[in-house]
Amino acid sequence: MDIDKNIHEKLQELQLIEQNIQNFSLQKQAFQIELNETTSALEETEKSSGDIYKIVGQVMVKTEKEDILNDMREKQKILNLRVKSIEKQEEILRDKAESIREKFEAKFNTKKK
Repeated sequence: MDIDKNIHEKLQELQLIEQNIQNFSLQKQAFQIELNETTSALEETEKSSGDIYKIVGQVMVKTEKEDILNDMREKQKILNLRVKSIEKQEEILRDKAESIREKFEAKFNTKKK
């Protein structure tokens, strides 16, 4: 009975880890989309030579080009850090899940013999 309970607990842990991996994957995808949009906006802003406007709430406000470039570069750095952080967390969880799967395989292979 103890072995079955242990297996059941490990199975639940594995399922939870897989759900967390899926959640991180969705978060990473959202950040990557925002990062792509920011990168694209940054490139277009760098090319522009006219007036630059920033949307603040429901109002467009004329802004200095350097200020907006600095804001977008900072946002780009933050988004890159978030994506990298999520990737590290995903990797840790994948390694943990793989370890649990290997333990399951080892237990079931020894029981079959």
